[in-house]
Amino acid sequence: MSVRDVLIIGAGPSGLSAAIACKQRGLDYQVVEQGVLVNSIYHFPPQMVFFTTPELLEIGGLPFMSPFDKPTRAEALNYYRKVVDSYDLQICYDEKVLSVERELVQTDETEGRDGTDGADGPDGTAWRDGRDGTDRTDGEQTPEPVFTATLVHPSVPSVRSVPSVPSLPSVPPVPPLFAVETHSSRGVRRARLARNVIMAIGYYDHPVMINVPGEELPHVHHYYGEPHPHYRQRVVIVGGGNSAAEFALEMYRSGAYVTLVHRAPTLKPSIKYWVRPDIENRIKEGSITARFSAVIREIRPTSVVIGPCRAVESAVVPDVPVPPDGSASYVAPVRQGPTSQEEIPADAVYLLTGYRADSALMVQAGVALTDRHAPVHDPNTFETNVPGLFVAGGAIAGVDTGTVFIENGRFHGEKIVEEIARRLLA
Repeated sequence: MSVRDVLIIGAGPSGLSAAIACKQRGLDYQVVEQGVLVNSIYHFPPQMVFFTTPELLEIGGLPFMSPFDKPTRAEALNYYRKVVDSYDLQICYDEKVLSVERELVQTDETEGRDGTDGADGPDGTAWRDGRDGTDRTDGEQTPEPVFTATLVHPSVPSVRSVPSVPSLPSVPPVPPLFAVETHSSRGVRRARLARNVIMAIGYYDHPVMINVPGEELPHVHHYYGEPHPHYRQRVVIVGGGNSAAEFALEMYRSGAYVTLVHRAPTLKPSIKYWVRPDIENRIKEGSITARFSAVIREIRPTSVVIGPCRAVESAVVPDVPVPPDGSASYVAPVRQGPTSQEEIPADAVYLLTGYRADSALMVQAGVALTDRHAPVHDPNTFETNVPGLFVAGGAIAGVDTGTVFIENGRFHGEKIVEEIARRLLA
């Protein structure tokens, strides 16, 4: 089985930038992706607009051209397809990684420790099997390793009649390789070997579960798509960040009856400055119903049960006008939460409570986690506590997913591959 210099898990912007760096340095690499190219971006809502400018999404030195200040999802998909075509990157799609394990290198039985093919001894003479006196290079090979062969023929009466075997110089141990097992949707399993592994797995594929009864019901969603199917439906949206605010507004303007449920007494301060005034004023005028300092207790086929959240304090303060520019000086109103359980009608429920990287895969590979559930890693090389195993992009964030974006994660791959190349060429 061939051994790659680098195996990259994930074909998002961070993984692609690592692949480009490998190709530019002549390293033998392979990218495996459990879904499609830039799988997370593909699963964004079709109408999504990025909260950034086009040049901050660029990788590989290729310009991202857009007529808009903030590019769309469709433009991003088109751009990253062009990146892959331009560099002719090696990517295997529909391969979900099941495990990443270190395994000791086992030298082929026909190879000697001195660099020869194992057929001859250190002095140039042929090694003998010791049973029939034939050379190991003739006839049927025995299944035993070269250096465990019996050197005394049964007919020889004494060990003293057998020439001594010269001692061989010791060689440094070969560093362990990584065995990466994958599984496709067609049931095909594969094992790949690599000297180094880069986990650029992002976090959008793993929603944060709230673990309440009914979360598995068919009308419950962790990803938002389009508002049209919910015209004149009662929709409960759980969350208080950008996604919850934007999707609540879209639902409302598409004719849905929206209730927003958030565990804190205010919306998150990270909401986009042009979205905050809109959502706050819709809540104030009653167009969107909101339940703050509340959590979901149970999801039923046609309703949800909410209750007070004891983890945060609630207080009653007067509503204040929202500045049209959503300036940072604005202080969001704190609203009273429920004092008892309440049942709210719901035809659809969206649990937009955030996403996390697959820490289970990292832990299974031996990676230690911080108290924020982020992988322990060197901030300069992005290498984890497992030598040769690196993390890039959203995989490094843990629960602090708001700290890693395409804008800064796209540089991780270049730094990682620079370190790998230095070691391989040393």
